[in-house]
Amino acid sequence: MPLLEPNPQALRPGTKRTPAPDRVPELQARGTPRQLRQELTELLGPGKVLSSISDLVRYASDASPYRFVPQVVVVAEDIDDISTVLSYAHGKGREVVFRAAGTSLNGQAQGEDILVDVRRHWAGVEVLDGGARARIRPGTTVVRANAALAPHGRVLGPDPASAIACTIGGVVANNASGMTAGTTRNSYRTVSSLTVVLPSGTVVDTAAPDADEELARAEPRLCAELMALKAEIEADAVLTARIRAKYAIKNTNGYRLDAFLDGDTPVRVLRGLMVGSEGTFGFISEVVFDTLPLDREVSTALLFFPSLPAAAAAVPLFNEAGALAVELMDGNTLRASVSVAGVPADWAELPKETAALLVEFRAPDTQALEAYERAAETVLGGLGLIAPVASVENTFTRDPKRISGYWKARKAFVTAVGGSRPSGTTLITEDFAVPPDRLAEACESLLGLQARHGFDAAVAGHAAHGNLHFLLAFDAADPADVQRYAAFMDEFCKLTVERFDGSLKAEHATGRNIAPFLELEWGTRATDLMWRVKEAIDPAGVLAPRIVLDRDPQAHLRGLKTIPTVERIADPCIECGFCEPTCPSHDLTTTPRQRIVLRREMMRQSDGSPVEARLLEAYGYDAVDTCAGDSTCRLACPVGIDTGALMKEFRHQRHSPREERVAALAAQNFRAVEASARLAVAAADRIGDRVMESVTGLARRAVRPDLVPEWLPEIPGAAAWRLPRTHRPAAVAVYYPACVNRIFGNPEGVRGPSLPEAVVAVSARAGRPVWIPDDVAGTCCATIWHSKGYERGDEVMANRIVEAAWGWTAGGRLPLVVDASSCTLGIAHEVVPYLTEENRELHAELTVVDSLVWAADELLPRLDVRRRVASAVVHPTCSMRHLGDEEKLTALAGACAEEVVVPADAGCCAFAGDRGMLHPELTASATAREAAEVTARPFDAHVSANRMCEIGMNRATGRSYESVLLALERATRP
Repeated sequence: MPLLEPNPQALRPGTKRTPAPDRVPELQARGTPRQLRQELTELLGPGKVLSSISDLVRYASDASPYRFVPQVVVVAEDIDDISTVLSYAHGKGREVVFRAAGTSLNGQAQGEDILVDVRRHWAGVEVLDGGARARIRPGTTVVRANAALAPHGRVLGPDPASAIACTIGGVVANNASGMTAGTTRNSYRTVSSLTVVLPSGTVVDTAAPDADEELARAEPRLCAELMALKAEIEADAVLTARIRAKYAIKNTNGYRLDAFLDGDTPVRVLRGLMVGSEGTFGFISEVVFDTLPLDREVSTALLFFPSLPAAAAAVPLFNEAGALAVELMDGNTLRASVSVAGVPADWAELPKETAALLVEFRAPDTQALEAYERAAETVLGGLGLIAPVASVENTFTRDPKRISGYWKARKAFVTAVGGSRPSGTTLITEDFAVPPDRLAEACESLLGLQARHGFDAAVAGHAAHGNLHFLLAFDAADPADVQRYAAFMDEFCKLTVERFDGSLKAEHATGRNIAPFLELEWGTRATDLMWRVKEAIDPAGVLAPRIVLDRDPQAHLRGLKTIPTVERIADPCIECGFCEPTCPSHDLTTTPRQRIVLRREMMRQSDGSPVEARLLEAYGYDAVDTCAGDSTCRLACPVGIDTGALMKEFRHQRHSPREERVAALAAQNFRAVEASARLAVAAADRIGDRVMESVTGLARRAVRPDLVPEWLPEIPGAAAWRLPRTHRPAAVAVYYPACVNRIFGNPEGVRGPSLPEAVVAVSARAGRPVWIPDDVAGTCCATIWHSKGYERGDEVMANRIVEAAWGWTAGGRLPLVVDASSCTLGIAHEVVPYLTEENRELHAELTVVDSLVWAADELLPRLDVRRRVASAVVHPTCSMRHLGDEEKLTALAGACAEEVVVPADAGCCAFAGDRGMLHPELTASATAREAAEVTARPFDAHVSANRMCEIGMNRATGRSYESVLLALERATRP
C-alpha cells in the first residue's frame, strides 16, 4: 500500500442508524457468487463483468420507488455479447433484464439476476434522407438525437421530460411520449423499423426485404403463433373494437395488441409488439425513426387559474385553437418549483388551490404563428384567469428565454416536488389518462381520493391528451404507511377504470407498479392474450419476469425502497438520473446518482457491517477520487443537487490534520510555490518527457496517485518570468492573468505572443487598455484548494485574492478581467463561503469579468477582423456553463473562422486543474466521444478558454488547443 493512503473509515456515516428492512444482507457482501462470475467472465472477458457489491448496489436503483439488487452486471459491447448472455441464461435457467439510462419510473430497469448495461457502448446517430429519418442506437439520449437532427430542421416525435437523460432504447421499449407526442407522434407511430435480438438469440431487422423469410426459417413456431393470434383477434369484433378504443387515448399498460391489427406479416406484427414491450420480448439494438418537422416559430403562455378543475376545463378550448402542448400544473407543483433556478421566488406564496396551464403554439413561419396567437387571444378573453402574485403575467410570449424558463419549471415536476418531500420518504409517480373531455371531472375525483387517504399530492400532466401525473410520498419502512399507499392504489385503479374507462399507465409503461392491475383495465380475455404473446416470444421466461405481467396481486408492494437520510446537500435526490449523461466519470466509475445511491446503502446498514466495509473500500476511488468536481451535475439536476460539492467535502474529511496544515502553508507561501512550479516545468523541458514520466510514476506508486500528478507529454513549457508591461492610469480594466497562465506557456507549436501578451495587445488595439498589477504573483483564485477539499488553504487564498482584487480595482470601480474561465468562476462565486464577513462586503463590490465576456462585449465590436481561418472547433468548458458564457466562445470563434463547430458530444474534459494528471483515465473516458467527433475531420483551429482544459483536449485528440483570445489577436493583428 502506498504511503499516505487515505483511511476508508474516514467516510463512515457518523449518525446512529437502525438497519433498514431492505438493506443488502451480509451474505452478499462479497458481491457476485464465484461460479456465476467465473462463468460469465470466461464467456465475455473480465472487463465486461461487474461483480463487486459496490457495482451491484449502484445498479440496483433507478428513478422508480423500487430497488432490486442484481446478482451480476454485464456491460455488453455488441450484439454478440447480448446473444452470449441470452444463451447462457437459457442454459442455466437464469433471468436477464436490460438497463440503459435507468430513468424508468416503474422499476423496468431493475432485475434480480443478470442485469445488462446497454447504455455505455450503445450510443450513435446516423441522419438519413436529409433528416427525414434517423438510425439511432439504444444508448443515445433523446437530446443527443435531436441535436443531430436540428440542423436538418427535424425532430423526433417522442419528447419525454427526461429527454436530457433517457435513451432511445427505453423510449421505444416503454413507448414514452411526453409533452406533445400524444397518440400520433409517439414511438409506435413514428418508428419505421428496428433491429431486435429475440430471447432465442435470433436477430431480426424489420426493414430487411427478406425479414419475414429469414424469421420463418429461424423461428417457424413463433411466426405461426403470431399469425394465429392475429387471426383470433381479428375474428373477435368486440375485442377488436375494444383494442381500438383503448388506444384512442394514451395507453402504455400491457402489450400493444393493436400490433396484430396493424401488421400484416409476422415481422410487422413483431415490430409493433416490440414498442412498449419493456424489455420482455427482446433487446432493441437499433431503431430507425421517421422524424417530424421542427417548427421554429413558437409562442407560449403560462396561465393561472383559481383551481385545478377550472384549469382543466380550459384545455379543450386551447386544443381547438391548435395548441401543440397544453400542460397542467397544480399549486403544489408550482410552489415546489421555486427550488428550480430561474423560477420566480413569489411562486412560493401561491395559494394551494392555484393551478396553471402552460400553453404552446408552434408554426413553420411567422404568418402561421400569428394566426394561432389570434385564436389564443380569443380563448383568453373568455377565461377567468387570476394573478395572485406579482410575477404572474398571463400573456403569450415569443421570448426564448422566458419560454425556456416555463418549460424548465414544468419538466422539473418530478424532481422539484420529489426534492421537497419529507426526508426519508419514498416517492411514487403515478401516470394515467382519461378521455380529454373528462379531464376536469377526473381532476376533482383525484383530489377527493387523495384527501380521503391522507395524501397531499402534486399533480401535473399533458392535459391536451387527458394525461395526468401525480406524486405521492410515503415511508416505505413503515408497514402502516405502505398499507395506506396500497389502499389508495386499489381505489385509484378502480376509479380510473370503472368510472372513466381510462389508462392506468398513459406513458410510463406498466413496469412493476401496475402489473397487478393489468387485468382490471384490460379484462380477462385481452390479458390472457398478452400472456400468450409473452409465451410465444419468450417461452422460457428469460427476459424481465414480473415486469408487465405478474399474477401476484401484491407485486406492486414488493421491493419498495427505503430512502435513508444522507448528507443535506444530497438528501433531496430522488435518483432520477438526469445528472448522469453530463458526469465525466459516468463511463469510468460512478455517476452522481450512483454516488448518492451507494451512500444511502451505507446508511441502511448496521454500523460496521461487512457490506458497509466493502462499500467504503470502493467508495474512495469510485466516488471521491474520480469525481472531477466540475459540478455540472448541479446544472443538470432540476433542483440543483451538487454532488461534486459533496465529494469535495468527503475529500476534506479524508485529510489528516497534517495534510490540511501543509495545504494551508502552501497557500500562505504561494509566491514561492508558483515560482517553483515554473522552474519545474522549465527543467522538465530540458530533461525530457520520458524521464519525467518515469520519475512521477515512481513517486505515484510510493506515495499515492491522488497526491502526485503524472507527467504528461502534452504539458507545455514554462511561461515567461515577466508579465507584459502595462500602465495603470489609462486602463479601463484590471487584467488578472491566472496562475496557470503565469506558470505554463503556449502549447507546443503555437508561436507568437503568450496569452497575457495577447490579451494586453488586443485590448489596446480595441482602445480598451488593461493593467496588470505588479503583485499578482503569489495570488490565486483558490480553486486549487477548493477542488481538493483543503478548507484552511481555501480560506487563506480566498481572502487574499479578494483583498488584493479590491485594492487593484480601486474598491471595485474597475472590472477585474480573468483569463481562465474556472478562475473567473472561483473568484466570482466559489470563494464566497470562505471569506470573512468584512471580505464578503468587499467581494460584493467587485465586478469579475471572464476574458471571453470582455473580448466579446468590449473588444470585438471595436476591432477589425483582417483574416479568418476556414474552420474552428470549440471546447466549451464546464466553468463557462456555470457562468453562462458559452455563446461568447462561439461568437469569438466566429470572428476568427468561417465555420465554427461545437461538437454535439462536447462535455467536461475532467482535467479539472490537475485531476487529469492525477487520474488520466478519467479525462480519457470523459473526452472519448467528443474526441472521436473532433478527430473525424480536420479543423484549422481548436479553441477554448482554460489552459488546463486545453491540455486535456490536446491529450484526448492529439490536436493543439489554445485560448480563443490568441486566435482573436492573430485575426485582428494589423
